[in-house]
Formats: sequence, C-alpha cells, structure tokens
Amino acid sequence: MSATESMNKQQVNSNLPDDNGEQLLPSDQHNEGSVDYFNHSDPHHPDHVDASSNKVLGFFVYLMTDLVLFATFFAAYSVLNVGVADGPGPKDIFDLKFVLVETFLLLISSITFGFAMLGAFDKNLPKLRLWLIVTALFGMGFVAMEVYEFHHLIVEGFGPSRSGFLSSFFSLVGLHGLHVTFGICWLFFMLYQLGKFGLSERVMTRLRCLSLFWHFLDIVWICVFSLVYLTGVSL
Repeated sequence: MSATESMNKQQVNSNLPDDNGEQLLPSDQHNEGSVDYFNHSDPHHPDHVDASSNKVLGFFVYLMTDLVLFATFFAAYSVLNVGVADGPGPKDIFDLKFVLVETFLLLISSITFGFAMLGAFDKNLPKLRLWLIVTALFGMGFVAMEVYEFHHLIVEGFGPSRSGFLSSFFSLVGLHGLHVTFGICWLFFMLYQLGKFGLSERVMTRLRCLSLFWHFLDIVWICVFSLVYLTGVSL
C-alpha cells in the first residue's frame, strides 16, 4: 500500500462515528470522553450542557427576585429605624463585637464552600463532603448566635412590637436568618444526594445553584451588617 493510500485511509477512519454514533473531529481524538468541569462543556452531550446552564441561569434570575424582596425590607428599615417610640435605639441594644463574630462565621463559610466546589470540580467526593459539612457547621453557628441575640432582646423587653425600629430590625435580620437556615437544610440534602447518586451531572448542577445561593446570602449580610449595625452604632 502506498503512503498516499495509507494517509487517505487514516483520514476516512478518523471521520467514522464513535461508539455513541457521533462523528469525531480530529481535535476530539485527543479529548475523547473528557469533560471540562470549569467550562462545563461536554462535546458528546451538548443538550445536557445547555439544560444545566439554563437551570443555573434560571436560578440566578430567582436570586434577582429575592434581591428585590430584601431591597423592600432594607427600604422599610431605612424609614422605620428612627421610630424608636421612646424605646431603645440601635446604640442601646447592638453589641458590635458579638455581631462581628457572627459576620466572620458567615464569611468563612463562604470560603469553605469554595473549597467544597473545588473538590466537586476535581471529582474528589471525600473533600467535597468534608467542606460541605464544615460550611454547614459555620452556618449553624451563625444561626445559633442570631437566635441568641433575638432571645436576649425579647427577654430584655425589646421585642418586635416595642417600636417601628425593632419591628423592622427583627423583620430584616430574621428574613436573612430564615434564608441561611434554608441553605443549611439544602446543604444536608446535597450530602444525602451525594451519598445516593454520587457526583452526577444533576447533582453538580444543584451544587452550582446552592453555591450561588450561599454566596448571595453572604453579600446580603454584608449589607445588613453595614446598614443596620455599623450605621446604627455610629449614629
């Protein structure tokens, strides 16, 4: 067989369908079966990739609607925070050091969630599970401190019915706390799904949505800490 005929035969074979019935391009021969988990592109399953991206995009749109909800509560607090009705003001009830510890717990949980996602991209299930559990523990610590703060204020007679300021404070901070509680429940649900299904494409998509949700809550808390606590103590 001549050299020309041999080259033509190789070109024909390179364009034959693979086991999945799909035509392989020359560049696919070196990347056959590989998936880029950072770009989430699988050349053999483009429809699955599009569906996963659409789900993440849809969840991002939901977060924007949730942002409108938080913006409404922020606006209400901005109007009502001066309505103390001869009751305590922000300076009288806020313990900035206590809240600062809360803030660090939530911010560190955002970092640990990042480590969890790195484990997911590396297909390292033990690492992923470990950092998800650590993230949940930091989140539980944050919620526990928030519940203690609310309980302490109510016992002291500074409940949400005392004044417009306290009503808007409990509403805004409590709304964020409910979101964090839901996020913790979601974390444990994902741990259950990892144990049952492994790191499938569907589980990976849900992890990406949860990651967006958790980091979103961190950003909202930074706004709460700045507007409610820092501004309240400095006025």
